[in-house]
Amino acid sequence: MSEQRRITMELAEWAGSATFADLGPEVVHQSKRVILDYLAATLVGSQADSARIVQDYLATIDPSDAATVYGTDLRLSAPNAALANGTATHGLEIDDGYTPGAYHPGGPNISAILAAAEVHRSSPEDILLATAIGFELSCRLAGAGHPQTWANGFHNTPLAGVFGAAAGVAKLLGADVTQMANALGLAGSHAGGLFEFLGQGAEVKRLHAGKAARDGLVCAELAMRGLTGPTTVFEGERGYIHAFVREGFKTDFMMDGLGSDWHVLRTYVKPYPCCRHLHGPIDAILAMQAEVPIDPKAVRSVEVETYLAASRHGLANFGDFLDAQMSIPYAVAVTTIGGVPGLEQFGPEWRNDPEVARIAGSVTVSLAKDCDDDYPSMRPARVRIHTDSGSRELRIDQPYGEPSNPVSDADLDAKLLRLAGPIVGDDRCKRIIEETWSFERPSELFGVL
Repeated sequence: MSEQRRITMELAEWAGSATFADLGPEVVHQSKRVILDYLAATLVGSQADSARIVQDYLATIDPSDAATVYGTDLRLSAPNAALANGTATHGLEIDDGYTPGAYHPGGPNISAILAAAEVHRSSPEDILLATAIGFELSCRLAGAGHPQTWANGFHNTPLAGVFGAAAGVAKLLGADVTQMANALGLAGSHAGGLFEFLGQGAEVKRLHAGKAARDGLVCAELAMRGLTGPTTVFEGERGYIHAFVREGFKTDFMMDGLGSDWHVLRTYVKPYPCCRHLHGPIDAILAMQAEVPIDPKAVRSVEVETYLAASRHGLANFGDFLDAQMSIPYAVAVTTIGGVPGLEQFGPEWRNDPEVARIAGSVTVSLAKDCDDDYPSMRPARVRIHTDSGSRELRIDQPYGEPSNPVSDADLDAKLLRLAGPIVGDDRCKRIIEETWSFERPSELFGVL
């Protein structure tokens, strides 16, 4: 079915013809939400080691003064600002996501769109429309190929994200259908990103979002200037589906309800700074703690049952910051001891704590059929904790932050203040919040960032 349908051109026709009026109030509001959540993650992530390395390198090669690198005094060309900001967004595992695609859309899409918008002085309506288009196309693409792309070794954030960034920036620049199709075709030659970082503490994962943002922006700019790409980039014999998915691409998921059933409304907000696969077990521990407090010293063992993708995060190796953020045993341990985990719980003091190591070492993570059957429509986890006084069990169907268990607008404001306040100050955070919710003067928002 996928090879017979003109997927690329249908997407280009939809994205190229969409208008701000097509979004409706709910999608406009959600576009503001994802921008605010993106800024929270990016401002705090700008201080991460991986982000600093990228910033330092780009500062030595790019004397431009065109676009802002958030959380710093640095200004770069739009593509390099997108690279720096996207890397920062994903730098501390506190950015948004889309469960059906195991995908983080904010870093690739918004980094590219805001950098291009700052240079081109785009209107608020154009920025919000571009954001909705980029998120929608890339979320659908990630969900249509997942979990096959993941099973084939690819990280969906750069894999799908480059297409969203290309489509979003092309829309921002006023692309017609042909230019949109070319932008997507060009993006296909930039899609990629391997999952081999898992378990090695390899910070290349952080770069994936920035790479997708930079490459997508460049693809859009080149398409607007007449450079062509294959207009069968998804469905062609040597296209995306053949190369990355191979079998099981869900064409209906990708195409049905396009323009009316908005997947951007189904993205989640992360309350904890770690891989989303860890959030179900964290919520289970927190819920049990709220019911009857757990004495960490009394914990003898913990069993976590979950879906296949999450079960791969059962390593008790957490010597590095990234490894701790990818480890269910570690997350269970620090949550049992300290409650709601923040960034400090993934730092060296906690990683070197003997009690954390003891509890983490007692945690087993396994695949459960009922959980796997429910994924990716849900992210379930069942936690069974054994203590000196007995055993308790709880299954979480959807972790906090999913659309069915959402973070409120007020809590989203609080997230930005909590994370970015120490970086830029509370007053600037409050101005960022005000300008994002009103979104009437993008120049004012860029000015305060």
